[in-house]
Amino acid sequence: MCGITGGMTHNGAPVEESLLRQMTDLINHRGPDGDGYFWGGDVALGHKRLSIIDIAGGQQPMYSQGKEFVLSYNGEIYNFQYLRRELEGLGHKFATQSDTEVLMASYVEWGEACVERLRGMFAFAIWDGPKRKLFLARDRLGIKPLYYVFLPNGDLYFASEMKSLLAIPGLPRKLKIDALEDYLTLGYVPDPKTIIEGVMKLPPATTLSLEKGASRPRMTCYWQPGIGVAGLTVSRSEDLLARLEDAVKMRMIADVPLGAFLSGGVDSSAVVGLMSRLNSEPIETCAIGSEDPLYDESGYAQIVADHFETSHRWRLVSATDRSLIDRIADVYDEPFADPSALPTYRVCGLAREKVKVALSGDGGDELFAGYRRHRFHMAEEALRSSLPMLVRRAVFGPLSAIYPKLDRAPQFLRAKSTFEALAKTSAQAYCQSVSRTPDRERKRWHSRRMKKILAGYHPHDRFTELANEVKGADPLSVIQYIDLKTYLCGDILTKVDRASMAHSLEVRVPILDHKFVEWGLRVPARERIVEGEGKAVFRNALRGFLPDETLDRAKKGFDVPTVNWLRNELADDTMSLGESDIFADSGLFNMLGIQQMAEEHVIGARDHHTSLWALIMLERSLKKLNLEMPTA
Repeated sequence: MCGITGGMTHNGAPVEESLLRQMTDLINHRGPDGDGYFWGGDVALGHKRLSIIDIAGGQQPMYSQGKEFVLSYNGEIYNFQYLRRELEGLGHKFATQSDTEVLMASYVEWGEACVERLRGMFAFAIWDGPKRKLFLARDRLGIKPLYYVFLPNGDLYFASEMKSLLAIPGLPRKLKIDALEDYLTLGYVPDPKTIIEGVMKLPPATTLSLEKGASRPRMTCYWQPGIGVAGLTVSRSEDLLARLEDAVKMRMIADVPLGAFLSGGVDSSAVVGLMSRLNSEPIETCAIGSEDPLYDESGYAQIVADHFETSHRWRLVSATDRSLIDRIADVYDEPFADPSALPTYRVCGLAREKVKVALSGDGGDELFAGYRRHRFHMAEEALRSSLPMLVRRAVFGPLSAIYPKLDRAPQFLRAKSTFEALAKTSAQAYCQSVSRTPDRERKRWHSRRMKKILAGYHPHDRFTELANEVKGADPLSVIQYIDLKTYLCGDILTKVDRASMAHSLEVRVPILDHKFVEWGLRVPARERIVEGEGKAVFRNALRGFLPDETLDRAKKGFDVPTVNWLRNELADDTMSLGESDIFADSGLFNMLGIQQMAEEHVIGARDHHTSLWALIMLERSLKKLNLEMPTA
């Protein structure tokens, strides 16, 4: 696991050495074991290495045998041994035992099509000397990040994290208004956008190829999840477990100490169990607990640790550590409102004390429909499909407007969100269900100026586009496809990558092995949600392998008690939002609306904790980024 940087000038001027070194040093945490550079005049590559496989070899940037090609690479290719044998049969010679050299040889042999053969997580850059071409690529699910920017003069720069690009002199720092609205809605800025106009993320499963002298790059999507592929006639639990075990086994290849995160949930427990079955020694596991018993899952993690006899450690997350909030803003560069970033950051630090590689259970809910919102959406979809859109808008639109928001009422009386969802299209309704700040609250923040600049833009437009890409698929598969393209890479994988790499820890995600994902998406929807229970096929496969307490308990999620923090320990931070100079000076926010929401939450009249947390993290990020505000 590593950090990569690089640049290519448009007019033939050399890439400035001091700039590239500064960009690379800014991500030293991603690879403190070594660094390297390739200087090719108008093209240059930088690299920070975290040594995992073939510690003595595999230094980067790596040259091909004939020196025509140069590679800077971040990630792991889990099928590199298989590819190596194939390449040796084609006449390639190898000087190291690293997957880096196999990746290089794969490009030499198959060109840009090499990405189709890779099984792993990766972001890499290759300078193709013979073709005078820079080639960038990102893995299928977006596990590893890659940012890039074209400067006004046509120069291209890229890096593993946005903080490296912020070092570029003259980089335009204008806030991207639709990305801000995306963030305020979803709690993250979805790919390919960033919060800065012109700075982009390379989307998952995408390559970028730019030849010298070309006016624009060529972008290619080389893989799509198998939504709409003919489903399996019968789910086979034993087949599921065997396929997942294969994915876990591939991710246990390392020349350094290896462990796992263990939350006590089904996904991480399955990964830990399979690791234990594959390893003769106890697996190193770790967990984070909460001071609030309603959010503490450390006891469930201990049950699984005892069951598989792991070497287990855990620690508490404190609500009084305000410094961690600022640290999170540093780690994520652009605003990021998922509060589980805090315990994720802590559990990565805890893991790094003993291991250099950790396996996680991320991806199970997206793949097998494990979120509560999946079940709710399907229940709404049954009614939505039975009534024409005009009727639903006429009936449920007015109902949603007059029905009160009853935060403290029993669940069955909290119908406002349901009425709102039923008045929308399926894709629009799903956007609402994943929103950290619903439309009715977000509109209280918008100034007239912001409304004018937005010009009717709404983040659910992207959800509609994605739904249309898999038109005709069953409704559950459609929203899972949306999750894979938005929430998974934009929130979950971003959260884990930045938190882990901030501690120089590599995290591997076997459930997101693309072969396993392709197989899992073929399981019929009726076997993913059974009798109102999500992830049914996955739980059935694990019955008898995991403790019943793990399989039968309700899902809680890796969360922190922000609702209480913002009323107690962080009440001052909450109230100060209404007086924020950053927000007021931007001219984009209705400060009175923010102040009212903060007061309502602190006194306990309403629950706005997800919205207010998003504002707290936004304020921290904007202070650091110092962006130019857009004009109407």
